[in-house]
Amino acid sequence: MPSIKQLSLTGCGLNGTLHTQGFCGLTNLRLLDMSNNNLKGTLPECFYNFTSLKSLDLSSNQLSGDVSALKSLTSLAELRLSNNYFKIPSSLEPFFNLSKLKHFNADNNTIHIESEMQPLAPRFQLNLISLSSCGDVGQFPHILFHQHDLRQVYLSNNNFREGFPNWLLNNNANLEWLDLANSSLQGHFELPFLPHTDLSYLDVSENSFYSNLPIDIGKKLPSLSFLNMSKNLFHGSIPSSIGDMNFLEVLDLSNNQLSGGLPEHLTMGCFSLTSLALSNNKLQGHMFSSNVNLTKLWELHLDGNNFSGKIPDSLSNFSFLSTLDLSNNVLSGEIPRWMENMSSLSTLDLSNNELSGDIPRWMGSMSYLNEIVMANNHLEGPFPKEFCHLNYLKLLDLSVNNISGSLPSCFSPLPISEVHLSRNKLEGTLTNVFHNSTSLGTLDLSNNHLTGKISRWIGNLSQLSFLLLNNNHFDGGIPIQLCNLGQLSLIDLSNNNLSGTIPPCLKIRALNEISQEYVRYVTNIPQRPRGYFSIDERIEFTVKSISYSYKGIVLTYLSGIDLSCNKLTGPIPLAFSNLKQIESLDLSHNNLSGKIPPQLVGLYRLSYFSVAYNNLSGSTPAWTAQFATFDEKSYVGNPLLCGKPLKDCSTSGPSASLLPKASTENGLIDMISFYVTFVVSYVMAILSIACVLYINPYWRQAWFYYVGAISNCCYYFLEDHILPKRLHCGNM
Repeated sequence: MPSIKQLSLTGCGLNGTLHTQGFCGLTNLRLLDMSNNNLKGTLPECFYNFTSLKSLDLSSNQLSGDVSALKSLTSLAELRLSNNYFKIPSSLEPFFNLSKLKHFNADNNTIHIESEMQPLAPRFQLNLISLSSCGDVGQFPHILFHQHDLRQVYLSNNNFREGFPNWLLNNNANLEWLDLANSSLQGHFELPFLPHTDLSYLDVSENSFYSNLPIDIGKKLPSLSFLNMSKNLFHGSIPSSIGDMNFLEVLDLSNNQLSGGLPEHLTMGCFSLTSLALSNNKLQGHMFSSNVNLTKLWELHLDGNNFSGKIPDSLSNFSFLSTLDLSNNVLSGEIPRWMENMSSLSTLDLSNNELSGDIPRWMGSMSYLNEIVMANNHLEGPFPKEFCHLNYLKLLDLSVNNISGSLPSCFSPLPISEVHLSRNKLEGTLTNVFHNSTSLGTLDLSNNHLTGKISRWIGNLSQLSFLLLNNNHFDGGIPIQLCNLGQLSLIDLSNNNLSGTIPPCLKIRALNEISQEYVRYVTNIPQRPRGYFSIDERIEFTVKSISYSYKGIVLTYLSGIDLSCNKLTGPIPLAFSNLKQIESLDLSHNNLSGKIPPQLVGLYRLSYFSVAYNNLSGSTPAWTAQFATFDEKSYVGNPLLCGKPLKDCSTSGPSASLLPKASTENGLIDMISFYVTFVVSYVMAILSIACVLYINPYWRQAWFYYVGAISNCCYYFLEDHILPKRLHCGNM
């Protein structure tokens, strides 16, 4: 056994401390790999004896403490300590004598900032150093100033609070990979003194650089194949010298404050580009001139700018384009017919522009189109039946247009995961549309003119998480089949003509409580096999009469039920008290009766609650926990309700001595006796008034005068106070 030179125990389920693993006598080891286990504790002193060890991998465990036991491993060439709890000094002084060390990885540990920097220089010259996600580091490790052979540097997700380290490029002529994303860098972005011809990957995204992009960036870094400078504060124009980067494949300058137009030299010189993102800047003018040589593009994101004019015909030459996002600009004109020939297009987003005309019927023949997003345009005409041929469609967004007619029953693509058709003029019934789309995660048909009953087949959509059918003309009952949907996070059926009782078996779950695989399925569909960027679709939900838009990871925390403004009857289901993850519950403006279940106070995540304008009676839920945050607006319009924050139950209503005697059986009031007594008393009072008015003409005249005056007062009171509240339930 002592003669063993290589020992690999990666992913073997090891537990406990390294002291008990029985390898301390293997002093001839050249390679030791104990990564991806559950080892804990500190490094044993026997590591001092492993002077022949060339490669050590202890990554992805739960080891802690200092690393001084590694000082004597003078033969080490590779050292991997990532994903542990080691406390490593910022000077890396324990490794100074490891003269053969070339590869050092300590991601996801704690870098200890020393009060005094070590003046000595290390004896090693690294090829790779990786210190990502090490927290509040403060400064770049001092040893970096002494390195001259670096090829790969990974320092992302730290807190350096320094400027761009152009000295790294000046000192390391062979540097190929530099990752500084999300590292709290700031100030001006400064390039090396001389052109750096080996650097192929540079990521400085998610920092706070606020300068102009250097005008000679393309000349100083001509060999880049990947450049990500997104999510900074860069301003000014895009340098035309980027066109000198002939090897550039991915360029991301999105989410900055760049202005001006697209340099023609970029669109001609960067002929290797496969992904280009300039989203969310202040770019303007026409997108492309006729001189464009980006024929290898897979993805093009120019959304969130001020580009104007028509969709440029030069895009017709992008025959490999898979994703095209031109949303949120001021583009005009019709959708060009040449898009019919873009056979590779799978994602199309033209939303929030000023496009006009009908939806081109040729889109029905684009069988590889996975996403269509044309929201917020001026598109009009009927829903194209040619869409029935889009058998590979995964996402459809035609919301906020003027699309009319009915949804064809033949439109039910199997793989579709998101449907957004809100704010159009669709009418008719749902018939069998989407009945086969068992992969559907989002169905938004809100704000249309759809009629009929909510189809029972909706219970077959087992993956459905977001169901929005609000502001239509659906009638009938809420289908019991909705109870089959175990993944529902949000259901909005408000502002319809639904009647009957509320199914007590409705289930609502926040996505963050469901498996992460399902969350990725719902919030990041579709996944593009070749792509670098993604498109997040929004979900609109109304709370307190204000509509909010949610997208991306925020959707995983969204959960709610809105059944307001219908004709629902019966009691509030007691089973709603089991919806522990629900955040919003709106049952207002219905005909619900009975008591509010007191068990609802257990809904500790509830942030909005309304049962206003129903026929509820009894006491409000205990004024505690979340319910202590709800004011009288949550209960208004229920005259028989009492308790906080309404009137006190002990003083409300008529005196107990005037009420009918309670029946001893089951403790209930004999309501039959009460009704008989009330009717007899009411009839006697009416007959007495009629006799007096018949005998005395003067009193009769005065009576009719006061009745007329009271009628006018009641009318204007209703007009000023009651009717506007009911308008809350009008279809939009």
